[in-house]
Amino acid sequence: MDFQEFWRKFKDGAKVFWRQFRSGTKTFWQWIKPYLIRFHHWRKRIWKKYHINKILLLLTLVVVLVMSVYLFILAKSVDVETLQSSLKQSTVVYDEKNEQAGSLYGQKGTYVESDQISQNLKDAVVSTEDRNFYNHHGFDIKGIARAALGLVTSGHITGGGSTITQQLAKNAYLSLDQTLERKAKEIFMAIEIEKKYDKDQILTMYLNNAYFGNGVWGVQDAARKYFGVDANQVTVGEAATIAGMLKGPGIYNPIDHLDNAINRRNTVLSVMVENGKLTQEQENQAKATDLGSELSDTYTSADAGYRYPSYFDAVIDEAVERYGMSEKDLLNKGYKIYTSLDQDYQKQMEAVYQNNANFPADAADGAMPQSASVALDPKTGGVQALVGRRGEHIFRSYNFATQMQRSPGSTMKPLSVYSPALESGYKPDSILKDEPQSYYKAKNYDGTYQGEAPMYQAVAQSLNLPAVWLLHEIGLNKGYNKAEEFGIPLSKSDKYYGLALGGLEKGTSPMQMAAAYGAFANQGRVYQPHLVTKIIDSTGAVLVDNSSPKYDQVISKEVANEMTSMLLGTFSNGTAAQAAPAGFTVAGKTGTTETNFDANKVNDQWIIGYTPNVVISTWLGFEKVSETHYLSGTSGSEVGQVFKAEAESILPYAGQYSFDVADAYATGGKVVAADQVNQNGQDVDTNKWREELKDIGGKASEGAASFFEKAKEGANRLKEKGQELWRQYQPGN
Repeated sequence: MDFQEFWRKFKDGAKVFWRQFRSGTKTFWQWIKPYLIRFHHWRKRIWKKYHINKILLLLTLVVVLVMSVYLFILAKSVDVETLQSSLKQSTVVYDEKNEQAGSLYGQKGTYVESDQISQNLKDAVVSTEDRNFYNHHGFDIKGIARAALGLVTSGHITGGGSTITQQLAKNAYLSLDQTLERKAKEIFMAIEIEKKYDKDQILTMYLNNAYFGNGVWGVQDAARKYFGVDANQVTVGEAATIAGMLKGPGIYNPIDHLDNAINRRNTVLSVMVENGKLTQEQENQAKATDLGSELSDTYTSADAGYRYPSYFDAVIDEAVERYGMSEKDLLNKGYKIYTSLDQDYQKQMEAVYQNNANFPADAADGAMPQSASVALDPKTGGVQALVGRRGEHIFRSYNFATQMQRSPGSTMKPLSVYSPALESGYKPDSILKDEPQSYYKAKNYDGTYQGEAPMYQAVAQSLNLPAVWLLHEIGLNKGYNKAEEFGIPLSKSDKYYGLALGGLEKGTSPMQMAAAYGAFANQGRVYQPHLVTKIIDSTGAVLVDNSSPKYDQVISKEVANEMTSMLLGTFSNGTAAQAAPAGFTVAGKTGTTETNFDANKVNDQWIIGYTPNVVISTWLGFEKVSETHYLSGTSGSEVGQVFKAEAESILPYAGQYSFDVADAYATGGKVVAADQVNQNGQDVDTNKWREELKDIGGKASEGAASFFEKAKEGANRLKEKGQELWRQYQPGN
């Protein structure tokens, strides 16, 4: 069959189908038409009988009323009383001594009063942004009509239509979304602002809070950034240029888009003439000026006040997450934020992290081993120093010190095993089994075992087998519950014997571990770790008060001392001996976790050391572990060196201290007061150790005396021989 024949048959079939379709549709319409007519008559009767039109109108009015009430309440809830003071002040961060430590930078520039702003600049802004500014009461009916027309024609609220007061409300309180709801909020808030402030105050606040591109907020910094002068020194043309940027600072600033800026300046000048603010001669003179030749940048960024980036980031995070505050308010509302920061600690910790020699080498592909540290006051739970990561700072980026969840390895043993065991009646010199068990597969770090080991040695040497055995002996529930009491977040899946070794489903952070170890440093008390102690707004009202934190008594003072006596051995004779800070006595624990692809390669390294005055918790590892991104050394040799550098630089600022108990290694596992061992010599083993030192010292002294006696005798002989030779060679002899 050729194509023409096929096409003819197709058209014939289509005609038949169309005739049948029309016939069927006509039949269907004739059938349904009477029903539709009856339904229409019924609807009209019902509509009229029940006043549907009136009901719809009433519902519409109710919706409008409810929305109006909602917006009115919302506007009233906004504290416009503090608007001016919050714009004038920067948010300042104070340290634990209530001394200024820095400031938070936000959408805020250098605030200047009205008399420090050129009248040309005010006229230019009013002419282009809101020429009826001095006549309306916060909103402009014509502007609202333009916005409504845009909604009808384009399906969304278009830019424009907002008065200067509305723009101030938007910048200070609202998002930049172009929505009907935001527009309505703008209007109601603008009305409240107009009730509180006069026109000059409103214009001044707006000019200080507007964005002018290149990270610059406010007319003072804009004048400095683009023309190198103060806001009261700009010329007519410069004022028009600055005002022109309000429409689009990204495309009308003269540094990045000079031609656009010139065209926009000229438009603003023309509008100022139309508004009666300039003469034609002044306009022509300003347009003739070479804008490019006027550019000069003398602006200094306020970011320098963000002095301790990791710590300040964590302050913002805590205020947002714990107290429900907004980042925008924290940065812009002129708060006073009081913290636990110790500036000496922080400077020393940051110096350690800026020295790459303290850390393992980067991976072959350049990936940097990450690390984080926290220094915490065990008497309050206040975080005194914090570094959240290595490398270039990015504002509120992932903070390993506070946000990380990694398995803590053997640093978990004192929390989940040894503390509850001491509570159950075990002692530091109790003998534990050091051998494989059938109920959980584990091994010691070096693969060997001795059959038995006293608890204090098992702790210091971080033996795994005794820890697993002891957790089994005291009961899994007891260990699990005690770890939670220390503040460690656990999952149901963590209730297994791997809990003894710190193998957690999610994990913990350096800050949480520092708070937990604070119990050993401070009589068994655990405080919720925190940076913020108080937040006060620009009017002096206290928004947050955490200046008197509460603690949980998780273990007794006796158990804390017993635990400390064993943890002192970690640095004197155990896994952290390489990390012991020179000239200082510290207690603590190390920990490592294995990679899931090779048990001989390390995923995480931890070390926590403390004195009665400070707890330092440090973690080291790659952000993403892989077969090319892993650690290979021990905690003592790698993360321990970071800790050693930190402790040696921080502890000189920590004040005098002494532990209540002696190192269990010096007492054979007996819990003995430190002054008894160090001063009175009442412990037998310690006395023996001291006598041996005395013997060695005595022999050394005797040897030294003999040596110097012989040296003296030889010197006398040399002297006599020299005198004899001198006489022989004198003239006449």
